[in-house]
Amino acid sequence: MAMSLRRRTHTPAPGEGLIGPARVDARTKNLTKRLRAGDIAVIDHGDLDKVSADALVAARPAAVINASASISGRYPNVGPQILNEAGIPIVDAAGPGVMELHDGDQLRLDGADVWHGSTKVGTGRRLDADEIQSQMHDARAGLAVQIEAFATNTMEFIRKERELLLDGIGIPPIRTRIEGRHTLVVVRGYHYREDLQTLRPYIREYRPLLIGVDGGADAILEAGYRPDLIVGDMDSVSDRALRSGAEIVVHAYRDGRAPGLARVEALGITPVVFPAAGTSEDVAMLLADDAGAELIVAVGTHVTLVEFLDKGRDGQASTFLTRLRVGGKLVDAKGVSRLYQARLPARLLMLMLLVGLLALFVALSATPAGQAWLQVIAARWDDLWTAVVEIFT
Repeated sequence: MAMSLRRRTHTPAPGEGLIGPARVDARTKNLTKRLRAGDIAVIDHGDLDKVSADALVAARPAAVINASASISGRYPNVGPQILNEAGIPIVDAAGPGVMELHDGDQLRLDGADVWHGSTKVGTGRRLDADEIQSQMHDARAGLAVQIEAFATNTMEFIRKERELLLDGIGIPPIRTRIEGRHTLVVVRGYHYREDLQTLRPYIREYRPLLIGVDGGADAILEAGYRPDLIVGDMDSVSDRALRSGAEIVVHAYRDGRAPGLARVEALGITPVVFPAAGTSEDVAMLLADDAGAELIVAVGTHVTLVEFLDKGRDGQASTFLTRLRVGGKLVDAKGVSRLYQARLPARLLMLMLLVGLLALFVALSATPAGQAWLQVIAARWDDLWTAVVEIFT
């Protein structure tokens, strides 16, 4: 049981440790929106996943304090390794007491001890590279159990959602015209920024319909585009994206509860509500497939077992089965930025340089001042050529 902060008062250990203001939130994705460089992030995130770790690294905190175990042993999650490689200290399993802190509280880390003034608010363990590797090795042994759970979850999901998956029953109509078009489904997942950048020529040529899944809508805006459709439970998408003019589809629970509905309606927007089990990225793919999309290109979505486990076991089966239903329409662009980097051939660069020089010559020839410059350049060239000839003759 957590003790009151006022009751845990001790004399700090000698020697100054790392100092910084606290930023506290049990939901990491909410915390990273207000986290700034030099802050100390205080989270309660068991099995810290890659996407959350990447978001923390991008905010450049001075340290991360996790109330829970960053690696529980359930599966080999890579979040702590990402923080360690970025040089961000991690105080792990510091206990629930650290979640009683408030934004702005000045903290000091002495080893694995967390101090707020003269009060020690928690003690965890410092995760270094060796400790992380040891825990990851032990966690790999847990994958067999997770695969069994995945199989059980898959059968349960088929039983509950067979009409939706097999016949499309329950998919609501939308006004956005998708039939016969390419669609690009963007999830703010692994390597989404790099993949969107690499796909720019494809987007420019084919002009696919852009579907943002929750925060994926903001990723589309950040890339310089506008989403046509936004799908999700609306817990990580900005008001700016919701007001961008895209059609909104609120992903609701199977019983019809939609926590994100009130937020959308408060903005004066009337959304479509889609009650379905599984994840919002699955809902986006099912919508695109049911509406007749010719091709579905996915960016930042989840495809590997570890990624499914990062997302949470409840969503594994739906993602797996949705991909089976969509079938050959689906092209997964995740990681395409690491596979291919566009490069201009040397001959094309030379051609561009020659065209530029030709354009400059024509522009100079069209004006009296330019003609005078060309005469000066010609005279200097003639002098240079004469000097070179004299050297060799």
